[in-house]
Amino acid sequence: MTDMQHPEEVNDLPQNNPSPLRSVFEWVEMFAVYFSVGVLLFIMFIRHCPVVGDSMMHTLNNGDLMIITTFGYTPENGDVIVCQSAEYGLDKPLVKRVIATGGQTVCIDYEDWKVTVDGVPLEEDYVWLREGVDMLRSDYLDTEFTVPEGYLFVMGDNRNDSKDSRSSEIGFIDTRYVVGKLSIRLLPFEEFRIFD
Repeated sequence: MTDMQHPEEVNDLPQNNPSPLRSVFEWVEMFAVYFSVGVLLFIMFIRHCPVVGDSMMHTLNNGDLMIITTFGYTPENGDVIVCQSAEYGLDKPLVKRVIATGGQTVCIDYEDWKVTVDGVPLEEDYVWLREGVDMLRSDYLDTEFTVPEGYLFVMGDNRNDSKDSRSSEIGFIDTRYVVGKLSIRLLPFEEFRIFD
């Protein structure tokens, strides 16, 4: 016959009840870990960036807040990107649309507002067209641009109020200076939009 423990002996066993201070510490520790992971993912994969200026009207307006995708992004024609120009200064982010990538040839008809890439006219319903006015030429008088490998030709959607690859002040954009692609217009809330 086996010995049975008396009830008072069972009550003498150590209880696993953490102190309130320890519980608070564990919650703080867990929050700090999750917060750190969230910040790391945010820095690696996405960023936020305000729109400054009118060069992308009416796709984007001055003061809009964008979320951009950064990790593993390769620019493609038609993407709206945040980039920097070595000629313009690497401390000044630019929001522009990719018109052509390395090896492609861009032809611009400034009078008819037509842009072709490798002989194919672009469907540009996003452009703010000014009737009866020629498209801005900037300081380049060229109508044809061949994009070097590793570079991009970019333009603003508001063609007559945009410093972009038509200007020697901006020029071709080195793909190493692309910060990311526009994914979401976050603010203002009434114009929230997700971009492809």
